[in-house]
This record gives sequence, C-alpha cells and structure tokens, in this order.
Amino acid sequence: MSLRQMEYLVAVVEQESFTRAAEALHVTQSALSHQIKALERTVGGPLLERMTRGVRLTAMGRAYFPHAQLAVRSARQARRAALAAGGGESGELHIATVHAQAVGVLPEVCARWARARPGVRLVLHEYATTEELDDQMARGVADLALGPRPKDWPGPVTVVGQERMVLVVPHGDPLAARESVRLAELADRPWVRCGLEPVVDGRRWLDRECERAGFTPRTAVRTQHSSTAVRMASAGVGVLLTAAHELRGLDCAAVPTDPPWHRDITVFSRVEPTGAAAEFTELLRTVGGAEGQRDAMN
Repeated sequence: MSLRQMEYLVAVVEQESFTRAAEALHVTQSALSHQIKALERTVGGPLLERMTRGVRLTAMGRAYFPHAQLAVRSARQARRAALAAGGGESGELHIATVHAQAVGVLPEVCARWARARPGVRLVLHEYATTEELDDQMARGVADLALGPRPKDWPGPVTVVGQERMVLVVPHGDPLAARESVRLAELADRPWVRCGLEPVVDGRRWLDRECERAGFTPRTAVRTQHSSTAVRMASAGVGVLLTAAHELRGLDCAAVPTDPPWHRDITVFSRVEPTGAAAEFTELLRTVGGAEGQRDAMN
C-alpha cells in the first residue's frame, strides 16, 4: 500500500463522496476509484461501502481508517516541518485549540504573526472540549495545539502563559463591586456551566471547590461554548467561572475568586517544534507573558 492510496481513502471519507474527493485531489474519479480498489486488494477486503448517496466505512475500514488518517497527517506535518526548517517563507502552519483560546488568546497572536510572517498561512482547528482537542492532536490534526496542560501527553509541552479564572456577573449585580468573592458566598446562586470548565485530577474544579465549601452548584443553563456562557452570565442567567481573557470587549463584571485561581496555558505537539512552529510557540510565550503581567496589575 502507498501513502497516496491512504490519502485518497482519507479524502473520500472526509468528503463523504468519490466525486467531491476527486475534485479536491484534482484527479479523475476513475483514477481515484482504481487506487481505492488497489488499496482494498492490498489490505484483503472492502474498506468502503458504496451507497446510493455517498459512502461509509465498512467494519474493516473503521479499523483501518484511523491509522491511515494519522499516516497522511504525519506526512503532511513532516513536509511542513522540513520546509520551515529549511527557511521557507511560505506554506501553512496548522494550530489546534479549544474555542475559548481561539477567541481569547489567538487574535492578537495571529495579528502579530500576519505582520511578521505574511507568507506562512495559519490554519485553525477549533474544538468544543479539551478532550476532543487532545484526541485530535493524537490523531495528527495539526502541528501545534494550544490549550490547558494535557494529561499524560507523550510529546513536548511548553507553558506559554497563565489564564486567570474569574466569576462573571452583570454590572448591576451586588458582587460586581467586590474585589474578590469566596465560593461559599454563592451557595444560593444559580450557575452557568460550560463544557470548557477547568478539570483538575479528573474532576471539574467548580464541583470540587463548591463541595469543599459545603454546597452543590445549582445549574441554570449548560452550554458547550464559552462565548455563549459569558453572554448568558452577562444577561444575569447565573454566575459563571471562566478565564478573564474571554471577557475582552464584553459588557460585564469580572470578580476574582478568593483564594485566586489560575491554570497554565500550554503549547503541545507530537514532535519538538522547529522552524515556523517554534517561532509561533515563542510568540505565544511572549504574548502570554505580557497577559500575565497585565493580569497581575489588575
């Protein structure tokens, strides 16, 4: 079997169509079908089920596909890394992250990158949860990942900054004028819960700390995206625990917890970053350090 055949299989599965895959690969549909059949002969059975509308993986295909996908993505990363290490001024750098980091951390970093390295295009892969981010990075979706420190990650992990966790309430809320708030004071308050809440030792930090304070947080609404959760809290639906950087430009009050709580922002990858990937990591460290200093002064 060849890498090209695996690339063709991945394209068909991701496009859910031989026709669209052939267009994306700039090959004829007959050539694509021939290569897929050759791959199936090599592995000893059908990988795809041709349906009236689209295609789907067979049982053998479901077992084979993750390995083919990882091989194809790794080959693309290897090529990008080689070009970057060779001093290339063009190409792509793929960054995976959770939505909260994409809206809270990356805009300023990407703007600086565009000015400094206009020939190297950034491609962002956004995920709703840290679990999904870690899983997709293990599958080779991007060159670098930006997010909370991953658990048991086998590759390089670099701390590039810290995010300060705060409580979000409307400006008219009695808590808005406070310098800090103890969680025990919020036992009777409803909460806005988000899929991206911090997890410590396999448990959500808010649940653990509220239990220590003697109560179970009452959920008013649960969201998948942090930006939705912030707007819910700003409207007075409930109190939200989130990172301070997510509140830029929004009309709400941010109140630190007592005691204060922070967590690391990290860059992690499957191999040691080089070239453009290393430059982007350093830029994140520079901006993250500046953010930390601003947080300390606030």
